[in-house]
Amino acid sequence: MESMEDKEPALKRAKLSSKELVSFSNGSSSMVHVVCSSDISDKEDDENVASKGVLKRGEFVRMITKALYSLGYRKSGEHLEEESGIPLNSFVVNLFKQQILDGDWDKSVATLNQIGLEDESIIKAATILILEQKFFELLGEDKVMEALKTLRTEITHLCVDSTKIRKLSSCMLSPSGQGLRTRSKLLEELEDLIPPTVMIPEKRLERLVEQALILQRVASLCHNSLNKKMTLNPDHSEGKSQITFDQLANASTVSDYNDDEVVTLTRADFERFAECAQRVDRLEEDYKKLVSMLSEVVNLLRVLPR
Repeated sequence: MESMEDKEPALKRAKLSSKELVSFSNGSSSMVHVVCSSDISDKEDDENVASKGVLKRGEFVRMITKALYSLGYRKSGEHLEEESGIPLNSFVVNLFKQQILDGDWDKSVATLNQIGLEDESIIKAATILILEQKFFELLGEDKVMEALKTLRTEITHLCVDSTKIRKLSSCMLSPSGQGLRTRSKLLEELEDLIPPTVMIPEKRLERLVEQALILQRVASLCHNSLNKKMTLNPDHSEGKSQITFDQLANASTVSDYNDDEVVTLTRADFERFAECAQRVDRLEEDYKKLVSMLSEVVNLLRVLPR
């Protein structure tokens, strides 16, 4: 049996609202001990913590907490939850995740409908993932008749993809365990499927930071492709003054059409290309003047008597 102990706090640390207490007071025996607390203040949860007014305290704290658990800093993550009063997950989400890791498939499907999802298509897709895992695990335990029942009465009822149904059926004839994943892997797939507002996926904060760095690099008009290093400390910005002549003169450019084609620019090549560019600029100016003069001539011809 897998557990959430390694990455995230146990269910007993989850904080319940009054509504969750009513909903689960007669629920699963897996609720060993529950710490009750008052509801989190919506006002504090929605408070902006950045100058642009787009970063909410609650979302940001949960992102940091998730990152701490992902990086292995479990005690720090627990301490942040306690100090901030902002739990990473609601009790019902923690319950759902533990049911997945325990292989309690029927209860996890029931809990899935209570974690706050509004999109029926997401609920349906997540349910199919869970039932597929149930199907493959039953096959792995040689419970062929139970697996067949799951396929006929549960999966087929939800899945309209006939190709997938045929593929699952063929697995019963020659079970190889090909479609079987670990329960932790299933949970990761569910986290990617379910909106981050309900269940924060793994490495969400890391992805956002990487996106910010990439956008800074893209926005830099004079980005030097030879410089592969980026840091979180200063904003990434490269002006013309930061590109040295040696970098331009010795730069190597790989063709987009042929990965084996490499063009090396020497100092002499750069000087020749720079001179050509200046000539092109002068020719462009002369061309504009010529067009202007021809336009004036045409206008004069129009007004002359025939």
